[in-house]
Amino acid sequence: MGMRNLFRLYDKLLKKVCTEHDLTLIEADIISFLQNNPGKDTAADIVELRMLSKGAVSKGVDSLIQKSLLERIPDTQDRRKIHLKLKPQAGPVTDTIDEVRDEFLNMVLEGFSQEELETQTKFFRKLFANTKKAIEGKEWT
Repeated sequence: MGMRNLFRLYDKLLKKVCTEHDLTLIEADIISFLQNNPGKDTAADIVELRMLSKGAVSKGVDSLIQKSLLERIPDTQDRRKIHLKLKPQAGPVTDTIDEVRDEFLNMVLEGFSQEELETQTKFFRKLFANTKKAIEGKEWT
């Protein structure tokens, strides 16, 4: 429930981006994802990592292309793969997303010491590494 509430809070704050730039929540989420996840730039990446429906992402991508905020770039090695790239016109949107992200982090990290934040970072790195090992079926060390 805690993780779900974090997502709900971020979505609530992201609505500021939607209002300011006349975007739907899914459109703002796609721009936010592409901005904050370098190297993860396909619709499939967004669907998998953000846990959004394929149809919603497809519709959002099409709309962002129509609004000249996003472009599709075919992969040079695999023609089945299409990369998504934010266009320069998305700059004002990404600036607002940066403000929202900072506001979000200030809210959720309020009252934590630097030592607590470093401990939390170490904890999550280990947690995620263990999760990845378990998914991949590797031996425990």
